[in-house]
Amino acid sequence: MKELGKEKLMAESASTKEEVFSLDGVNVYYGDSLAVKDVSFPIYKNEITSLIGPSGCGKSTILRSLNRMNDLIPGARVEGDLQYHGADIYGSDIDPVQVRKIIGMVFQKPNPFPKSIYENVAFGPQTLGMKGNLDDIVEEALVGAALWDEVKDRLKDNAFGMSGGQQQRLCIARTIAVKPDVILMDEPCSALDPVSTYKIEDLMMKLKEDYTIVIVTHNMQQAARVADKTAFFTVSSNDEEGSRTGVLVEFDETGKIFSNPADQRTQDYVTGRFG
Repeated sequence: MKELGKEKLMAESASTKEEVFSLDGVNVYYGDSLAVKDVSFPIYKNEITSLIGPSGCGKSTILRSLNRMNDLIPGARVEGDLQYHGADIYGSDIDPVQVRKIIGMVFQKPNPFPKSIYENVAFGPQTLGMKGNLDDIVEEALVGAALWDEVKDRLKDNAFGMSGGQQQRLCIARTIAVKPDVILMDEPCSALDPVSTYKIEDLMMKLKEDYTIVIVTHNMQQAARVADKTAFFTVSSNDEEGSRTGVLVEFDETGKIFSNPADQRTQDYVTGRFG
């Protein structure tokens, strides 16, 4: 009876989580080519959701769909239902620029502006005309990105003089400086050494207290270490047409995906049998 009560409590707890995104039957096309099809899963507030799978399975395509970055690619279009806090993010009355302000993105390769460390962080708040003391906004963002103690005495230095790991944390600081709701991360550690990777992972665990995070990663150990939920994608090939389409295989608690997945394809991937 106690065990049944525990399971019921866990189920009720899951049902009360706030959904930030809800994807239902989402298809993404590049021209006439179906890049990823029939994707359905929720993304919950103050959790880290990882998207894993082999190259070409649609992970980054789905990630970019969450803040309408695919709009910038000629011929790209999204079909299906993609809700953000209950609103259709692709609705005709939705401003994509506003979407990207509240749903920020950190890219695979650190991409600081050719400006000072201070100017990098201040750029977004200045552009948006955010109220408040700019020095305080910059400091708060650098503290939030676990970078302040390393750069507080050289804020006027060019950002290109920083290490790769520092540059990536600067990009995170630049993202959180404009107070987003969600942070999307597209393989944020793939260009970094193990020490820098650890710092970014540690930072993600702290950031999820204030933000919802979605991360694409090829590093399954990283997904297992940091993610609350994990979506596993694979590639469906049509030999006659020579086309490849990404498909969602399963979505679940990260621990279950890696220890007791429901689909054999997931089992084969996480155990290294393919991919």
